[in-house]
Amino acid sequence: MKKTTSIHHISAIVGNPKETVAFYSSVLGLRLIKKTVNFDDPGTYHLYFGDEQGSPGTILTFFPWPNAYKGTVGTGQVGTTLFQVDTNALDFWFERLQSFNIKATREIVFEEETLYFSDPHGLSLGIVARSGSVTHTWKSSDIPDDKMILGFAGAQLLSTHADKTSELVEQVLGFEQIAESETYTRFKSSEQVGHTLDIKKVEPITGSFGVGTVHHIAFRAKDEVDHLDWQNFLMENGYLTTEIKDRDYFKAMYFKEHGDIIMEIATDTPGFSVDEPLEHLGETLQLPEWLESKRILIEHHLPPLS
Repeated sequence: MKKTTSIHHISAIVGNPKETVAFYSSVLGLRLIKKTVNFDDPGTYHLYFGDEQGSPGTILTFFPWPNAYKGTVGTGQVGTTLFQVDTNALDFWFERLQSFNIKATREIVFEEETLYFSDPHGLSLGIVARSGSVTHTWKSSDIPDDKMILGFAGAQLLSTHADKTSELVEQVLGFEQIAESETYTRFKSSEQVGHTLDIKKVEPITGSFGVGTVHHIAFRAKDEVDHLDWQNFLMENGYLTTEIKDRDYFKAMYFKEHGDIIMEIATDTPGFSVDEPLEHLGETLQLPEWLESKRILIEHHLPPLS
């Protein structure tokens, strides 16, 4: 049986790109690691945030469509994206969100204190206080080093068939079931970030994609050889995948699991420093080679982010 080590990235649909950059950079203290375009819709941005180098398990990406309809969070989606901080950091984040007039609520989930809130476009987010050996090398001007977001804690999944999604997570992706409550079943992988999935047992609302919703969740493959193995393994287990797509920073393939959530397997390699040095990640618009001839037109069409 194959096992993925953790979440690779999560991709969401949002509205105004300038507001997105301001919130995730200035409020949450994440690094904008890549400013590029949606390869399937080059007239719009694709923005990547994460730790200093965009490590798998820390990467949150956005398709900003300012004029798109608002979506509905429900089945067939990731419900809440959860960030991880150290156990002494949750009070800091509660006060910080309040200072930005962001409403936040506290809940205990599987004996962990969790802070729930939304971004400016309604995307459901959470911060989990969790001990571990994770280090963070990205510096923020106004967030202490020991309070920084360390990456993903995990994600809450809303499935049309929770039992089928649980089967995929455990028997195909290789997560281990570690806890169960009336509301959720929790699964854990081997990494220190991006390593828990909580599958909600019953969700009465049907999801629809739009602003404020997650489009897909991606899991890790080590390299291109492992990626091809994953494609074959998924097909053998009854999951029809797309062809392998080159996203410049990783190879990707997509499938819809039997609870209607769109998932992806993405390679750890080559990473985000293939087209700009680590110290300057996210500073200039990066385009795939096949779009370079249209750079002037694309740059003219895209709105400024600063």
